[in-house]
Amino acid sequence: MTSAHFDAIVIGLGGIGSAACAALASRGVRVLGIDRHSPPHDRGSSHGATRIIRRAYFEHPDYVPLVERAYRLWERLEQETGRQLLTRCGLLQIGPGEGAVLRGVMASVTRHRLTAEKWTAAETRKHFPLFSFPDDWSAVWEPGAGYLAVEDCVAAQIESARRHGAAFQLETVVHGFRQTGSRVEVTTSAGEYQAEQIVVAPGPWSPGVLSDTNLSLRVLRKQLHWFEAPSAFSVDAGFPTFLVDTPGGVFYGFPAIDERGLKVAEHTGGEEVGDPDEVSRELDDEDARRVAEFVGGCFPQCGQTRRDHAVCFYTMTRDEHFIIDRHPAMDRVHLAVGFSGHGFKFAPAIGEVLADRVTGSATELPVDFLRIRT
Repeated sequence: MTSAHFDAIVIGLGGIGSAACAALASRGVRVLGIDRHSPPHDRGSSHGATRIIRRAYFEHPDYVPLVERAYRLWERLEQETGRQLLTRCGLLQIGPGEGAVLRGVMASVTRHRLTAEKWTAAETRKHFPLFSFPDDWSAVWEPGAGYLAVEDCVAAQIESARRHGAAFQLETVVHGFRQTGSRVEVTTSAGEYQAEQIVVAPGPWSPGVLSDTNLSLRVLRKQLHWFEAPSAFSVDAGFPTFLVDTPGGVFYGFPAIDERGLKVAEHTGGEEVGDPDEVSRELDDEDARRVAEFVGGCFPQCGQTRRDHAVCFYTMTRDEHFIIDRHPAMDRVHLAVGFSGHGFKFAPAIGEVLADRVTGSATELPVDFLRIRT
């Protein structure tokens, strides 16, 4: 068993934790990153090839400054690592004009004067004839949106952190942590580590790691599906990312970027689960039926041949806003949890905020609305 001391420890090295490690290490902080697997991996939330990145944010306009900063930081990481992480293929957000998605999208567009166009169904079909939806629905086209290569993003953040001197302890389970005076002690399957401060970002393992708090966190199992599709559905043909608000749920997806084809998943719904390491990763028949029904209605030219599927997780808060705050009982413990299925795109910006807090720097980003809600 080992014992070592660091300036900071980050628990969890998915999108958010790896970003925090990279931001801390770039400031000269002696940081240790701990993960129960070897990231990037397919056991948690940060995998599945792609994640949408968008500015016209229907969840709340306050997220827009965070994603603006994230865009700049993803671009900086691309330059640093030589990896292509961000593809701007545009995003169509579709639904009833008075539905929650389009009302929220337009609120962000209006408040932040974003580049986006609202189209009728007929106008949308002129631009993207492969989409089928009711004539009384509308769409918002955001040309600067697109997708992130999720595993490459995590790998790039870890690469950046290593380059700046971060240490890593992988395949290591965190059993607990406690604050004693000016230090935090972290007990793991590989021994005990100490730090001045820690960041807790364990994704779907958050309910277990934070079982001593009264935070309300639920983990949902989510399934990703890939369908064989004609070449017109490829990113090279100009097919966009999309998010569709239907009466039966909200569905989203990506153009075909490889031989697996069109990627589609349901943003709503999901089965609540316990330990992510013990969850079945088999195809769920009901989820498969719902997604196939959506694909058949929205993309009649695509077909129903499923080429692949995967399981990931949403860690949900009550209001579906993130939690970026101090631990309720330990002021040297910083929490980054409950990203509710829409947090990955923000990773480098949130990593920067967490590094500001650990180093005692003032953050310029508006994150007060992401404090713990009681």
